[in-house]
Amino acid sequence: MSLKISSALISVYYKDGLEPLVRLLHQQNVKLYSTGGTQAFIEQLGIPVTAVEDLTGYPSIFGGRVKTLHPAVMGGILYRRNMPEDLAQAERHRIPPIDLVIVDLYPFEETVASGASDEDIIEKIDIGGISLIRAAAKNYNDVLIVSSRSQYAGVVDLLTEKSGTTELADRRRYAGEAFAVTSHYDTAIQAYFAGEQPQGTGYEGIIYDFKSLPANHLRYGENPHQQASFYGDLDAMFDKLHGKELSYNNLVDVDACVGLIDEFPATNDLAAFAIIKHTNACGIATAPTAKEAYLNALACDPVSAFGGVVITNVPVDLGTAEELNKLFMEILIAPDYAPEALQLLKSKKNRILLKRNPVDLPPVMFKTILNGVLEQDKDNVAETASQFKTVTDKAPTDSEVRALEFALKVCKHTKSNTIVLAKEGQLLASGVGQTSRVDALRQAIEKAHSFGFDLKGSVMASDAFFPFPDCVEIADKAGITAVVQPGGSIRDQDSIDYCNQHGLAMVTTGVRHFKH
Repeated sequence: MSLKISSALISVYYKDGLEPLVRLLHQQNVKLYSTGGTQAFIEQLGIPVTAVEDLTGYPSIFGGRVKTLHPAVMGGILYRRNMPEDLAQAERHRIPPIDLVIVDLYPFEETVASGASDEDIIEKIDIGGISLIRAAAKNYNDVLIVSSRSQYAGVVDLLTEKSGTTELADRRRYAGEAFAVTSHYDTAIQAYFAGEQPQGTGYEGIIYDFKSLPANHLRYGENPHQQASFYGDLDAMFDKLHGKELSYNNLVDVDACVGLIDEFPATNDLAAFAIIKHTNACGIATAPTAKEAYLNALACDPVSAFGGVVITNVPVDLGTAEELNKLFMEILIAPDYAPEALQLLKSKKNRILLKRNPVDLPPVMFKTILNGVLEQDKDNVAETASQFKTVTDKAPTDSEVRALEFALKVCKHTKSNTIVLAKEGQLLASGVGQTSRVDALRQAIEKAHSFGFDLKGSVMASDAFFPFPDCVEIADKAGITAVVQPGGSIRDQDSIDYCNQHGLAMVTTGVRHFKH
């Protein structure tokens, strides 16, 4: 059932992103009602708006605790347009219809997280807003409810495409999201009164309530025929400085980027750059400067880097930006950008530039399979030299140990079966997602050679043990001199014996890093 929007009630706490939607509604001749700060915001845009007080005949009272809880407002939202008796009552009591409700909620969780007083927290328990959302969602047959600022862009697209009308399926979808918002909000309040931390983007919020997190409707999923949404607070995670909207595949790659770069915390003397393609690193390097780290990362596989996602753990300066600007990339992520670097990088219209904010990530991950959901702890184990057990006659040199640590970090974030070839501070090549570890090694060797790397003196990391000595034999013939692997095969000794006979160093960790 298609309905034309003729009137809208707008009353929001956050005004960012609201202007395009308000202007579109004005262009489509929608009558606007509003309150307080939102009314002032609309008036500053030069757009006519009717105060809710003029509709109800009552001012905002009790310090703003009661503004919209009035039959003229609630009735305008809730009366059923297909029922003659409701229509008659609306006409008799002079209650105008409200076809669109744009309302968000007081920032209760943010107020709790800020360490505010109990009095301030209680005042951030929304009453009118949540009532408006529930009323509009209940009457989705006749009303469209917009319950989060994350929905504004999607609503603009919807109303532009459909010339100010909505279909029943549209209204029902937004109603479902609205009830998710109210459910999450009430759960956070209950948790506060129970003495618990409110749910958010952490463990409990994702397990029990992820659909009540802000919803970002994506253009499509992995492929154009698949619908997709992201539930979470991207605005907390990143400041989007430039470029087009993030897609499903973008977000998957961004997640892979963040996981990998977090293995390389920034230090005063070491910068890191990683280039991701389809969740696997096609280049990663550390170096004393950002520019050197980027160029070394790019050298790993400049072909795959085309159209990739790039991330660094240090601010981007102009010299580094000049090199980055030569590459076609989908996304660049950094903790900050020099003003002149940002100006240069913005020269490509669609390039997405993200400034990463310090946000604690949840310790668990989920995956839907069959008719249920898998949950597991994130793989937060990162073995260093102290966990290495030398199992060969020859021990790795200090430089090889550092290269093995580096290779293991990359290996852990690469699809199984995987082999990673590296030297200290630079990925040389990797074999990813192969059905055979031998195939993964051969793929890595071939890639390294194709980009001009001499593997003599390099190291090899494997995400799982070697069931046969074939991998160490192939590695030896390619010039690799040190190996790290979990160990644990009943035939470990075969690989160890080969290494001893041919002068290779091997260490084991006892930790496997499959990534499916």
